[in-house]
Amino acid sequence: MPKTIALTHAYEAAPEAVWALATDFDALQTVMEGLVSFEGLPDGRLQRGQHLEVGVSLFGKLPAQPYTMDVIELDDAEMRFKSREAGAGVKSWQHELQVVPVGQGCEIREQITIDAGLLTPLYVAWARYMYKRRHPKRLELLAQ
Repeated sequence: MPKTIALTHAYEAAPEAVWALATDFDALQTVMEGLVSFEGLPDGRLQRGQHLEVGVSLFGKLPAQPYTMDVIELDDAEMRFKSREAGAGVKSWQHELQVVPVGQGCEIREQITIDAGLLTPLYVAWARYMYKRRHPKRLELLAQ
């Protein structure tokens, strides 16, 4: 049974800067450091219609597992994307992210729907932890 979680993180930075960071593959590797490492992640940023086939390694210690990601929507004007992902024990991981201007800064609002069969509750707990850990690393990158 799929489970959906919603997360919001606030940033005291220009929405455009946060959007650029949220869609950059180098930044993704940085914010995921110590959590997940990637093999075969391209340079640059997300592109609409992009299909990725990478290896993901939990904590960078476990053997890399095949993982796919399809960017099904990406709108720079609205600062939002939607991806459909699968692999490494996950049947389906649908990720929606939007950067929303708020006051002098912005928020990243994310909705993640995960289906990993009987292990869905475990993957949902992992997702909550992982996305929470990415936030302070994004703050560090924005401060540079």
